[in-house]
Amino acid sequence: MSLIILIVLVIFLSYAVLLLFYRDGWIRTPETLIDKQFEPQSIISIIIPARNEEKHIGHLLKDLLSQYYPSSKMEIIVVDDHSTDQTASIVQSFQGVKYIPLADHTQGEILNSYKKKAITIGIQASSGQLIVTTDADCRMGPFWLHSIAEYIEKNHCYFLAGPVAFQNRGHWFDTFQSLDFTTMQGITAAVIYTRSATMCNGANLAYTRSLFDAVGGFSGIDAIASGDDMLLMHKAEQKFPKSIRYLKCKEAIVTTEPVSTVKDFFAQRIRWASKSSKFEDRRLKWILGLVFIFNLVFPILLIGSIFWPACLFVFFSLLIAKTIVELLLLYPVSQFFNKRNELPIFFILQLLHIPYIICSALMGQMGSYQWKGRQVK
Repeated sequence: MSLIILIVLVIFLSYAVLLLFYRDGWIRTPETLIDKQFEPQSIISIIIPARNEEKHIGHLLKDLLSQYYPSSKMEIIVVDDHSTDQTASIVQSFQGVKYIPLADHTQGEILNSYKKKAITIGIQASSGQLIVTTDADCRMGPFWLHSIAEYIEKNHCYFLAGPVAFQNRGHWFDTFQSLDFTTMQGITAAVIYTRSATMCNGANLAYTRSLFDAVGGFSGIDAIASGDDMLLMHKAEQKFPKSIRYLKCKEAIVTTEPVSTVKDFFAQRIRWASKSSKFEDRRLKWILGLVFIFNLVFPILLIGSIFWPACLFVFFSLLIAKTIVELLLLYPVSQFFNKRNELPIFFILQLLHIPYIICSALMGQMGSYQWKGRQVK
């Protein structure tokens, strides 16, 4: 029994050190305050891949057309990924928005990553030197583009990861997703600041066109279903290691809706987890491995309690310790995203978080999955 406790302690301490390292990285990442008098010079091309987004695309386009940014220096390009609803007609009803049907460029070809193809087509049709990508179900404030352009021009970086938050409609399932995603945002900022790994989210991403061309775009990763963000970021880091930043700015926050069902939730997280085996970034593989092993300890302890009742005490002690350490990271991140009101039920949600981490990690490596009506490998 003492050996079990020692192993558990070593794993927990490794996990705790990792999260405290992330907490320090988040805190040390400087928060940016925009200068509304600053006159950005960048011509921005906003690329939006969309598939069956009739419920959301209109709201997004209204947000983009209301940006506090010179209209002469921005273009909006929606690449319609074979939508079967009213997405096309909604997009075409907006003046000043370029609509591109992806079907015109695939000629019936079956792809494993339609999103990367859509972004590539959008970039080829664009005229801006700064590429900004977001998702069709996102919302943003009026200074979103201004904050991105100002930061890139002042800091001379080539690749910028922006903050993303889940909207919360008050349901416990929304809160669960929001807290989980907020934690990931804290880790994203920390690993970029400390240059300890590469993480980002395609819902809020900016990079120069010259960088995209220099790394060969999605060449070499275009057959991988997911990874239009993180895998591209890793390619960027290899070629331009000191030019990647995280934009810790409230005006730059992009919000997106959480999924509504458990089935869609697991499909989403499996999609995210599925690209982990494709990472060339060994640092991130070690991190994901440690997180998986740490969470796997909990069901092992429960099973072990059948034979050694003391394992149950270790289980609950470890659960409390896990919650405390994760809160140390989550608290300052939730302050930035104005989500402190979600923290009171964090401990209860831990009982769901552990099996979710284990299941999504395992299922993400098992091959194909369903996403937006497609079977994806």
